[in-house]
Amino acid sequence: MSTLRLNLILSGTLTLLALYSLTLGPVSISLTDIVNSLLPINSAPADEIARRHQIIVAEIRLPRVLLAILVGASLGMAGAALQGLLRNPLAEPGLLGISSSASLGAVLCLYFGLAALNLWLLPIAAMGCAALATLMLYLIACRGGSNLTLILAGIALSSLAGALTSLAINLAPNPTDVQDIVLWLLGSLADRSFEDIHLALPFILLGLGLLLSCACSLDALTLGEDEAASLGVQLTSLRIRIVLGTALCVGASVAVTGSIGFIGLVVPHMLRRLVNYRPAYLLLPSALGGALLLLAADVVLRLVSAEVELMLGVVTALIGAPFFLILVLRQRAGANL
Repeated sequence: MSTLRLNLILSGTLTLLALYSLTLGPVSISLTDIVNSLLPINSAPADEIARRHQIIVAEIRLPRVLLAILVGASLGMAGAALQGLLRNPLAEPGLLGISSSASLGAVLCLYFGLAALNLWLLPIAAMGCAALATLMLYLIACRGGSNLTLILAGIALSSLAGALTSLAINLAPNPTDVQDIVLWLLGSLADRSFEDIHLALPFILLGLGLLLSCACSLDALTLGEDEAASLGVQLTSLRIRIVLGTALCVGASVAVTGSIGFIGLVVPHMLRRLVNYRPAYLLLPSALGGALLLLAADVVLRLVSAEVELMLGVVTALIGAPFFLILVLRQRAGANL
């Protein structure tokens, strides 16, 4: 399948799922009313019901859908770029402790009240910790660490970040702060607004741009670092761009939705064969696939949730954990052949 055809299929499916997601909610709104609410020419509906529907769609449901697409795309592309840089199919922001580190930065910002001083400090803290974790993992990979070494290092980083996060929860001054931090860590798109999109959008767009600029270099890197350097690839620049791009994407995403894992692992593996295992052609499909998977998970949890809505991070973990286990067993079976 050509990359263009794959991207068109993913984009079309994502559009249809987004429209369907806008119809879900306590108030029943038809697809026709959804489309009419989104059209600029209907900015001032004539009747009260139409105005109510427009407010529900534009201010409640649309931000949730757009944020799912934005966060899913950033996590999907970050996972594909990390796997290309580290040449490790198990690399993923959540598994390697990058998401946990970003969560730690955001939790510390919330714990010390810095987010109340300036809202932009929240994504900055999350991105800073994500960048530090990504850099540490890359330094380990550069020293010839095996897949097992990299995974163990990621587990260690994740455990450390989790322990420090738990310490912050343990020392929280009141139960309300504890509940807010715990619910935020579980990951969710509920009750999000355009303010959250405005907060994350510039950082995620910059991160996606940095990762896309590495496409051709990642293809050359599959031959090895020496061969890539001989082809004119600036390895230092490539590493910096991917580290910064991953930190921007993951940090900004975590800052507005909490920790959502396994998107960056599942999506590239599902699509890699369709692009002939070329990292350059995998980045954009992984972004579209990540957006599609995260939006689909959000749709599923909204359909199955009753009085208490499930947390999105829990749903993605239920999907991703078995997938990761199957992947590890396959790699082990291949190594024994």
